[in-house]
Amino acid sequence: MVENSIIIVEDDEITALNLNLSLQKHGYDVIAVCDNAIDAKVKIEELEPDIVIIDISLDESNDGIELGDIVRREYHIPFIYLTSYSDDNIIAQAKLTEPYGYIVKPFDPSSLHATLQMAIFKYEVENARKINTVISGIDILNVEKLLLTKQESDKPIVYFGGEYYIDIKISETFYKDKKIKLTKKENAFLRLLVAQLGSVVTFEQAMDYVWQESGATANSVRTLVWRLRNKLPKEIIKNASGIGYCIEE
Repeated sequence: MVENSIIIVEDDEITALNLNLSLQKHGYDVIAVCDNAIDAKVKIEELEPDIVIIDISLDESNDGIELGDIVRREYHIPFIYLTSYSDDNIIAQAKLTEPYGYIVKPFDPSSLHATLQMAIFKYEVENARKINTVISGIDILNVEKLLLTKQESDKPIVYFGGEYYIDIKISETFYKDKKIKLTKKENAFLRLLVAQLGSVVTFEQAMDYVWQESGATANSVRTLVWRLRNKLPKEIIKNASGIGYCIEE
């Protein structure tokens, strides 16, 4: 059984229905079907699918390509395009968003399954390589050393996410110079993200560093991130589907 979670973004009702049925027959968990980019962004952020299928020509425009770019940059989730186009200009635009594959309408269920599995495998391999480049031993000393390398030259401040900064001397986080009240665990997780700015913090690293005790799970991390996001005035924590979280440099 495959059981990868998928969101379908397709504005043609018949095609969306056929996709849904074909994917379920192959063991996929279709967690949402959206017919426009706005609803899709909400569902992708809320449900964190393993992969997204996007019709290039949503509303007979290039909304699908724009959505693909957002999925890559903001959500770090793999996606494949569904297209009936053979126009070189449209394909060239789509390539710039770095999709993990293409399926041409009318689609063949077996080819769809193979494309999805190759896309998910490629994504997992890429993330494994990224994780291997991140420091392996996460402890307080390592995190503090990393924060020190990022601080401003004349003061103990590390900027991140635009107008956020951490005062590493007093261990407080600010947005537009206003202090954000965080719990001890929320503060620890945010410091870990900032220390590894631009790299993925895995669930295992978060559990080891933030909890430093047995009993924490991936769901503990997800709950912590949900609470932290609700306290941050501007969304900056990105999902690395099934792997962990990151803040972009």
